[in-house]
Amino acid sequence: MADLDALDLAVLAALTEQPRAGVLELSRRLGVARATVQARLRRLEGTGVVAGYGPDIDLAAAGYAVQAFVTLEIAQGALDEVAADLRAIPGVLEAHATTGAGDVLCRIAAASHAALQETLVQLGRSPCVVRSTSVVALSELVPRRALPLLTAGGPRGASRSPAYRDGGPAASRG
Repeated sequence: MADLDALDLAVLAALTEQPRAGVLELSRRLGVARATVQARLRRLEGTGVVAGYGPDIDLAAAGYAVQAFVTLEIAQGALDEVAADLRAIPGVLEAHATTGAGDVLCRIAAASHAALQETLVQLGRSPCVVRSTSVVALSELVPRRALPLLTAGGPRGASRSPAYRDGGPAASRG
């Protein structure tokens, strides 16, 4: 687990607000040297905290406005097989092994209710799936996010950057 300090959180916040900002722009916004920002980004990438810089895709705008969450009960010991089956279905956006009544929770997207039904039929064709339960999402109340969780407890370590020690620029940015 990475030990994030105030500057790390400020870099993450700035990237969340403006994902296409370059190192020079980030250094100006944060009030620290370009090399400092570059080193922090390298460390955040190296530890896996920053996992990528891909675009956020609005599926509804791209024509896939119907989304559902599907709970799968699978045959015992078939997790690897069902994972392969799920990866083969383009409408499966993500899938997670879970505890509780179901074994796998999937988020799927489709262009229409008919297309959603076809995806559900495809899921049911997997010999590993014993039963599925689906719930159609009506609206998104909280979009996928990570920054509130990271900042909730505040920085966990002292910043090595002079500008961010003792409540520097990060404290005034809120």
